[in-house]
Amino acid sequence: MILFAVNAVIALYLLLPVIVVVATSVTTTAYPVFPPRGFTLQWFERFLMTPEFMSGVRLSAMLALSATVIATCLGTAAAIGLARGPRRPRSALSALFLSPIVFPAVVLGLALLIFYSRTGLSGSFPGMVAAHVVLITPFVVRMVAASLAEFDDSVEEAARNLGAGWARVFFQVTLPIIRPGVVAGAVFAFIISFDELVVTLFLAGPGLQTLPIRVYTFVQYNSTPVISAISTVLIAVWVVLGVPLYVRFLGVRHA
Repeated sequence: MILFAVNAVIALYLLLPVIVVVATSVTTTAYPVFPPRGFTLQWFERFLMTPEFMSGVRLSAMLALSATVIATCLGTAAAIGLARGPRRPRSALSALFLSPIVFPAVVLGLALLIFYSRTGLSGSFPGMVAAHVVLITPFVVRMVAASLAEFDDSVEEAARNLGAGWARVFFQVTLPIIRPGVVAGAVFAFIISFDELVVTLFLAGPGLQTLPIRVYTFVQYNSTPVISAISTVLIAVWVVLGVPLYVRFLGVRHA
């Protein structure tokens, strides 16, 4: 009973910021208030009816989807290469692939800005996709590597002994077994790319304003509950999409 109470307090503490954000999104006041005063959905309507926010949502979704597809392919290949390659260079290559996690986002953004200014990619959509791929690929590598750590190589060897080629072995044997890691990496990559702000601020051009940039610009001059409404919508989307994927691919079962 005591353990249950402690867990409940910890869960409440972790969920309290989310509860506050959701509650302030329905207040009738012109500024966020907790507890909310009254109930209204006008801030959600304002968010959905603001062209700047909607264009930011579309751009963020396109950017995150494009970067996630590329990062998932590259990260999966890199994780398999690290797991199957020679042991001597494995540590150095692993550190290289995971280095974007270690470096501060400001350093990466400035470095990419300098590089892009000399290659003509600054302020372009392909340049932003490439930058996001650099940022999110390490998360795919980590997730797939975790699945490969429990992978039995004898399964692939048995398939090859039965006459299957490398492509058939990968798509019909290896990929289904490591699929939870691949899907988890892709989900993490999409969320991180969609919410990325710092690096995107360095590289975005005037016509490439993602939703985080729109929100960042908006809160500098406004303090209305529209931001709480945007956050509530994003929370709902991640719950609706993320929980089924987690249950489906990561092996969660009902007791």
